[in-house]
Amino acid sequence: MSNSITTAVTGAWLESHDPGDRKFVKIGFLLLESGETLPDITIAYQTWGTLSAAKDNAILINHAMTGWSDVTSWWPNMVGPGLPFDTDKYFIVCPNVIGGCQGSTGPSSIAPDGKRYGSRFPVVTVRDMAAAELLFSDAIGIKKYRLAVGPSLGGMRSLEWAIEYPDRVGAICTIGSSAVATGDQIGGFSVQIRAIKSDPNFNGGDYYEQARGPIEGLGIARRIAHLTYRTESEMDVRFGGQMQGDDTGRYAVESYLDHQAVKLAKRFDANTYISLTSAMASHDVGRDRGGVVAALESIKIPVVVVSIDTDRLFPPRLQVEIAELVPKAQPLITISSDFGHDGFLVESESVGAAIGQALSII
Repeated sequence: MSNSITTAVTGAWLESHDPGDRKFVKIGFLLLESGETLPDITIAYQTWGTLSAAKDNAILINHAMTGWSDVTSWWPNMVGPGLPFDTDKYFIVCPNVIGGCQGSTGPSSIAPDGKRYGSRFPVVTVRDMAAAELLFSDAIGIKKYRLAVGPSLGGMRSLEWAIEYPDRVGAICTIGSSAVATGDQIGGFSVQIRAIKSDPNFNGGDYYEQARGPIEGLGIARRIAHLTYRTESEMDVRFGGQMQGDDTGRYAVESYLDHQAVKLAKRFDANTYISLTSAMASHDVGRDRGGVVAALESIKIPVVVVSIDTDRLFPPRLQVEIAELVPKAQPLITISSDFGHDGFLVESESVGAAIGQALSII
């Protein structure tokens, strides 16, 4: 994680910081969907458990947008002995995506010319991220995963694995995700990106040598996003929305959102927020594959689709679409939660049961 000295500029993990439990591997270059090439890519990753002699017990976790390689930090109660990702049985692998800011090559990384990429970092897509994960898997010697699983952005990448690399994964589990970005999502994403770019300290994305980066713009983006991660009813209950006058604590929601913004700024980078949000906005499994229906119908491996009934960022109809169109999709699993999209973080027991079901079909 980053230290307090750099928080005023970026919360990215930088080369001078303690790597903690991160491991690093070079995967070479990648030709991106845009036609640009990203050279000399580094992937930061973490693992748990032991890879079997046959190398047949590996599980790939595709992290969510503001997640990173340390699954135990952002997805509580999921990885460990006897937990859904049981480290007594499985070898758990989680790489940080390209475009990320916690050790993998991204906008805050040093480019071949010795300067940080900043505004020069190329556009990456969800498909590019999955392609980098494949190269990463080759680099660490894993030829096939039992399961690729992920929530949100991670679920998007899991779908790409099922479509593009079906011989490299036994099954996938996509949680609170979709096959294509909706107009509503793209609209929300665009406002968040505009907030960051409008910060006077953004400097076109080249702010790393400044005394301060676009922390305020990043905070506004996070505040907007967090409201889409939760539900109206949760906010109403948590902050006393009953008609009892203005002294009931309803305005405490503002300090709550402030807290979320400050917390993210300590571990995230504004350019990475733009890069990954833009990737989610461009997500479309049907691009150059004959459309979404054709792409989903082409999937030949088992797929477990998990929906959260109160999710207003990825409404359940988006998961219904996947479950209905994928030939080997299991019956849709719907988790009831008061916490909306963030239900995948909160409802550990229900999400764990879904993971167990996905592992049982392989």
